[in-house]
Amino acid sequence: MNVIIIEDESLSAELLQRMLKKIDSSIRVLTVLDSVKKSVEAFKNGLDADLIFLDIHLADGLGFELFSEVIIDIPVIFTTAYSEYAIKAFEVNSVDYLLKPVGLEELGRAIEKYSKYNRKEADRMLENMTNAFLQFKKQYKSRFMVKQGSVIDTIRAEEINHFITQEGLTFLVATNGKRYAVDYTLDQLEPLMSPEDFFRINRQVIIAIRSIGKASAYFNSRLVITAPYLEGDVAIVSRDRVNDFKLWLDR
Repeated sequence: MNVIIIEDESLSAELLQRMLKKIDSSIRVLTVLDSVKKSVEAFKNGLDADLIFLDIHLADGLGFELFSEVIIDIPVIFTTAYSEYAIKAFEVNSVDYLLKPVGLEELGRAIEKYSKYNRKEADRMLENMTNAFLQFKKQYKSRFMVKQGSVIDTIRAEEINHFITQEGLTFLVATNGKRYAVDYTLDQLEPLMSPEDFFRINRQVIIAIRSIGKASAYFNSRLVITAPYLEGDVAIVSRDRVNDFKLWLDR
């Protein structure tokens, strides 16, 4: 069986190759690609295999972007650091997926599962899974219309430092420090923002990962973060969110 690995973490790629050899010494890794761009170029140039291991999050984008650039009819097993709730949208349609760090036993089960599918079934599932993810991805807001006085402006998601609730109002705080009232509660915003980029650290704040300078231990098993325009109690990660917060930072 010929395999392609698309993974931007070299240690993860090396570990996956070693485990594949342990499971079946006849498995041949044809190449390891570390970006969407390189993968697109390789497939356009005729790269082919029996199976692809694809990391969902690559340095230059999401692995799923590959399918919008080039036609691929090769079954895929996904490797991902996404939490389970984030992959429910395509879970039932994938050939298989493995949560990082990938273990030998889970990898063996995935290979066994793949061996039971014929090409027609794998093609159907790949198409369904890709469509499901595209629908899932569309739900995330990429911009907000905001008003300050008589001026209406657009704030892109990458320009958001954090959202904060104060005195019954929710504010969008931009990376330049400007604050805009928005007609959402944090409960409404949480599922609208990409879980890759935003995390709700407590009842009052949803913060962008790019805004976090550092996180330090705080009393009562909590964490306090350093971030622009955020200080005091609102900069503290709630105790019940600490573990998820650490996993989110470590993706």
